[in-house]
Amino acid sequence: MSHLPRVAITMGDPAGVGPELCLRLLRDPRVLAVCEPFVIGDLNHLARVAAQLGWPAPDTQFVRDLGNIQADIEPGKVSAACGQAAYEYVTFAIDEALAGRVDAIATGPINKEALHAAGVPFPGHTEILADRTNTPRACMMLTADAITCSLVTVHVGYREVPALLTRELVRETIEFTAAAMERMRGRKPRLLVCGLNPHAGEHGLFGDREEERIIAPAIADAREMGIDVSGPLPPDTAFLPKLRAATDAYVCMYHDQGLIPLKSLAFEEAVNVTLGLPIVRTSVDHGTAFDIAWQGVADVSSFVKAVELAAKLAKTNTV
Repeated sequence: MSHLPRVAITMGDPAGVGPELCLRLLRDPRVLAVCEPFVIGDLNHLARVAAQLGWPAPDTQFVRDLGNIQADIEPGKVSAACGQAAYEYVTFAIDEALAGRVDAIATGPINKEALHAAGVPFPGHTEILADRTNTPRACMMLTADAITCSLVTVHVGYREVPALLTRELVRETIEFTAAAMERMRGRKPRLLVCGLNPHAGEHGLFGDREEERIIAPAIADAREMGIDVSGPLPPDTAFLPKLRAATDAYVCMYHDQGLIPLKSLAFEEAVNVTLGLPIVRTSVDHGTAFDIAWQGVADVSSFVKAVELAAKLAKTNTV
């Protein structure tokens, strides 16, 4: 398999569904057909979950064992030990990618509460990746056949969003999204940008004229760069079927503006891609699913698609 891209798969939070999903991935013919996979995690923990489910133990050649689980982990329980372990899997994978020892990384689900309990000063993967790679600006994009959304702001409270929006930030998100979609689709994409406020501000009636001061000028800048982009459009109508059919990707101002429609339409299929990094990184679009952890019932579809996309993007080195 040496001719295939090397994709590092992080185990995610040990108390969640990540371990069982990784065990499935290592036996999935769709994964083995597109990459040389290996899991970054804890070998004994993977073996424990496999034994509990009555599955074969993982082949050691497909696991990079960090051996960092000392506590007696319980499924579905938030713990600092799990948060620290999950953080170490991610940082190890990033360092391997930066050193060129892997071609891409696909990350399993982590728990933000567990990260916080471990004293990790980042709310999620995107922020960890940006810091570890010294990337001044990274962008989260979630993509599926039915819909693709990029986010200008990510893990922040709603009241923080307006102050964080800038013309440059919106334009960069449009630019990153256009470049990524062109590589994925093999043609120039059509983008649609959502407004921040109800009715896209209604010409200043709602909000602080963010559409007129920030979003529309950013769209104009992107058009001057040759990007096919329209908006700002009212968020409550932007995702209607007719518009989705004519749109390759949406640029959304905040987390739930994009992820509510995306997860409603493609929760089990969407893949998270971090744009703007010097490495290729994809991820599942779901969380740790503590309520069903270690039961062998978690759907592996999103993780398979994440690995497949990581392998595809790895062939051109950057996203």
